[in-house]
Amino acid sequence: MPLYEHVMIARQDLSNTQAEALIEHFGAVLADNGGKLVEHEYWGVKTMAYKINKNRKGHYAFLRTDAPATAVQEMERLMRLHDDVMRVLTVKVEAHEEGPSAQMQKRDEREPRRRAS
Repeated sequence: MPLYEHVMIARQDLSNTQAEALIEHFGAVLADNGGKLVEHEYWGVKTMAYKINKNRKGHYAFLRTDAPATAVQEMERLMRLHDDVMRVLTVKVEAHEEGPSAQMQKRDEREPRRRAS
């Protein structure tokens, strides 16, 4: 099955547990349609570059999935209809990277990579 990565931004007035419940909910939607949520990361509340629906901040979440295209389309459709989800970005990838995403790595762990370039 194809591999996908998704970034979701939820409203800032949700609690952390509500934001993580959204991740579980959409993982269940994938499972119901024949896919699976390989890994997810909750990035926390972050400031956005511009306001979306009068919100300056949002709960960010990163999901790695292994699902057929129809399951991903259904999940995206439900995300766009959900009142708490402000934005969704989905990218098809060849392979999932091992370990935490760049957003979750500590700043000092990323320093050597910058110097090597």
